[in-house]
Amino acid sequence: MPVIRFLREGRDVECYPGENLRDIALREGIELYGLKGKLGNCGGCGQCITCFVDIRGAAPQALSELTAVELQKLRRRPQSWRLACQSLVQSSLVVLTRPQSGLSNGEAAWEKALQQPLPPGPLAWPEPTEEPGPDEELGTEGAVGVPPTATTDEGDPMGDGEQ
Repeated sequence: MPVIRFLREGRDVECYPGENLRDIALREGIELYGLKGKLGNCGGCGQCITCFVDIRGAAPQALSELTAVELQKLRRRPQSWRLACQSLVQSSLVVLTRPQSGLSNGEAAWEKALQQPLPPGPLAWPEPTEEPGPDEELGTEGAVGVPPTATTDEGDPMGDGEQ
């Protein structure tokens, strides 16, 4: 699976290919928004432009292509910036959240993060495991919601006096 290295937070997070970068960050408790974004964001529609991320050094195919919303909203921003809400992760990359806030030891931190290898990650969802077919017996005893076979005090499972 792809790995996202969140530079500011110092965390590596796994995700599925095709997952939305904003959703991943929020699920993992990554602070994606500055004050303006915390007070009011569009919920991932690309209209408020408060979920900026910098993906400097990422492979061209690491995220989905720029959306029409991003082409319009990011015209005057650095080329390595994206909107997390509009970006789908395809392979491993390093991400700087809230790049407009700067980063202490900026260039050195980027260099160090980019030098440490990231797993490439597959470009597809994991294959589902096979479920038993209709002719195969399912072992239900002990399964959640299925009580074990009832027994009487004498250990007779059917209660008919036979064992």
